[in-house]
Amino acid sequence: LKFSQIAIQSPSHSSQEVVSQSSLRKMSSLARPIAGSLKSLSVASSCARRFSSTGKNAVSAAHWEEHWTPETLKASSRKHVMATWGPGSGMRDLPLLTHGEGPYMFDTEGNRYLDWTSQAICTNLGYTVPPTVLAAVQKQMEALPMVYGGLGNTEVRIRLAELLSELLPGDLTGFLFPSGGSEANEAAIRIARRYTGRQKIINHYRSYHGATAHSLTATGDFRRGFAEAAGAPVGFVKTMNPTDSHLFSFGATDEERTSKALGYLEEQILCEGPNTIAGIMFESVIGSGGVHMAPKGYMEGVRKLCDKYGIVMICDEVMVGFGRTGKFWGFQNYDVLPDVVTSAKGLTGAFMPLSMVATRQHIMDHFETNPLGWGATFHAHPVSLATGYECVKFMLENDLVKHAKEVMEPVMKEELEKLVSKYSCVARSRVVGGFGCVDLIDPKTQAPVQNFDGSMCSNPDAVAAFRAALRQNGLIGFVRPPMFHCAPALVINEEQLRDGFQRADRSLQVLEEKLTA
Repeated sequence: LKFSQIAIQSPSHSSQEVVSQSSLRKMSSLARPIAGSLKSLSVASSCARRFSSTGKNAVSAAHWEEHWTPETLKASSRKHVMATWGPGSGMRDLPLLTHGEGPYMFDTEGNRYLDWTSQAICTNLGYTVPPTVLAAVQKQMEALPMVYGGLGNTEVRIRLAELLSELLPGDLTGFLFPSGGSEANEAAIRIARRYTGRQKIINHYRSYHGATAHSLTATGDFRRGFAEAAGAPVGFVKTMNPTDSHLFSFGATDEERTSKALGYLEEQILCEGPNTIAGIMFESVIGSGGVHMAPKGYMEGVRKLCDKYGIVMICDEVMVGFGRTGKFWGFQNYDVLPDVVTSAKGLTGAFMPLSMVATRQHIMDHFETNPLGWGATFHAHPVSLATGYECVKFMLENDLVKHAKEVMEPVMKEELEKLVSKYSCVARSRVVGGFGCVDLIDPKTQAPVQNFDGSMCSNPDAVAAFRAALRQNGLIGFVRPPMFHCAPALVINEEQLRDGFQRADRSLQVLEEKLTA
């Protein structure tokens, strides 16, 4: 059907009829679904032949080969591997990683990368798995590799809950063990709603709470749009962070910021109706949104508002729990005791998927006689629990919290301030424990180099060059302009940390030159 006109023999006439271009379009539109159906039939026939065998012959013999070549892996990745937050095309040029050691990772081309952000602020123990963790995993796998939480209890579940209750202050003594941070926050939201009989949850705009439906709707940053576009759950209210942005501030001092931000929050509570609000869920320290500590008195004021109106206070510690801020728990940077604490990532050093939800005694007591109404197949998975138990003990034995506070924090403060002084594209540094960040700006406008979602980028070529320079200089991690995070493994030593800053310095030099050209 490539011609503008074709001649066909009419079944009812001896003469030829000329088919117009319009008729051709109709014929072509009919032909496409037919062709698609034929293709589907062909695929179905092929699948039927393929699945006539249910044994080893049903799949490629390559699956029994010890190694695949990098070329084979990349080709197979293009055919089968999907991306998550961004388009699949964005991951096709990522390094093919093979192994790790200490704070470093290696790829198929022999490149060594210093993990500058513990991936997603999770590989807190680096890549050399402690022998005690390996032994515990093997022991649990051999003894009892799986127990569904509703059918039976396990020793390691009880022991990890006991250990964490000793590490948490006050009466935070009841524990759930979901599989990840998003799931932990889902459970926390369910707990607050079931405990209070109310629906609404208040969150900050500058926040991230997870990728599942309720956790993502609780999120304040641009990623919540992915949930909202698909019909998000209801009952979530956003409030302004008490910290400054380049456009807005509650005040010039911490006292003023705290006073006005708390007044704003209480006004929202009253306008929404206190008897409709189940929980206030904030990150103890804002993580992916830029490493922001709350101004002095703010979290304490939130605690008082929760007490005043019978609201459950939830601290999301998915990123900052387990020593990242130089305290065992991020909320210990303030004088507060939350009702519910969630954490994940650092619990197992990301060696295995595991998270936790801790509740105070009065909430645990409530659910002793009332169903919590949340669960998951892999909740309290014994192999993950064994991993977490030994990882927490390893942290304690090596006092990694003290290392974050007394070794990492001073070096990071010094080095980040050097970058702020040296480059016009680097503005403001923030550090707490082993968690740091600087803001990247366009020197010509003094505005952020781009929005957090990547929009309104003043110089896309400069940002792309910066990302490439980081990789060329052997730094790997998540890069989220207009922020540049620093959160290496808590096992990093001072020499490795300072070497990382030299690599970051060389990479920022590229960004500076592009932005000022």
